[in-house]
Amino acid sequence: MGHITVEAAEAMLDREYKVLDHGFVRLVDYLGGDTRIVQSARVSYGEGTKTVRKDRGLISYLMRNLHTSPFEQVILTFHCKMPIFVARQWVRHRTARLNEISGRYSVMADEFYLPRPEDIRYQSQDNKQGRSSEDVPEALQAKVLELLRSEQQSAYANYEALIGDDVARELARINLPVSLYTQWYWQCDLHNLFHFLRLRMDPHAQLEIRLYAEVMAKMAQAVAPLAYEAFEEHILYAVRLSRGEVEAVRALLRGEGNPLKGRRRRELEAKLGGELALGSVGSPDDSDETDGAVSGESS
Repeated sequence: MGHITVEAAEAMLDREYKVLDHGFVRLVDYLGGDTRIVQSARVSYGEGTKTVRKDRGLISYLMRNLHTSPFEQVILTFHCKMPIFVARQWVRHRTARLNEISGRYSVMADEFYLPRPEDIRYQSQDNKQGRSSEDVPEALQAKVLELLRSEQQSAYANYEALIGDDVARELARINLPVSLYTQWYWQCDLHNLFHFLRLRMDPHAQLEIRLYAEVMAKMAQAVAPLAYEAFEEHILYAVRLSRGEVEAVRALLRGEGNPLKGRRRRELEAKLGGELALGSVGSPDDSDETDGAVSGESS
């Protein structure tokens, strides 16, 4: 079979989908779709495309059992514009190919990210790398925005002055803050894109990168809807249990109560949708028995 086109994806091509105040995501190109996944999976025994029902079943089976290579046959290319601090989190996903605008060759545009007032929050006390849900007074919101804005303007004015004095661009740029916008082309296969989306659409991910991930998820869904459906079912909205958590669930089902205590008990309850009815048996213990390590990525 020749080039595969997907109507929903074609409708998205080359359209800028706004993110944050100056950013966007644009689907530049894609290769393959659900059809390519099932073709790749069936090539070993020489059978082509089946019905949509059978294709859905096969794709679900592949996702459920972590047979990932057929999903790598689908490739998406994005043009993205984001603040540098978002790009630095993004680039931790090292399974993509990217080409970013360079401040050595180009004069950087006077575009900086400013959060919405309602997105300015205090530091979370139980998530060392995130914001709390507590509202910040309007006076403090205004103070934060004014500090950010004034420092951005000052840094860019100094940058322009150095450029005007013909100082090398690679030196003139070095004091520009990470709120400055950058752009890149980012190309990723579907398997690794799903891994990116699982991490960056998580509620614990930083809001700004989560907004980009949500737009890209819609694009992935347009390119390969059956694969995205399987991703939601088996990865995105699934939970992973440790050996100890599996044993705890077994104990609960036997009516023996939850043997986990402290943080581990709360983590299991959170994974399974809050305090369990069947887990209400047993003596609660709020003491933490873990070392307090924070899960997730460092940035």
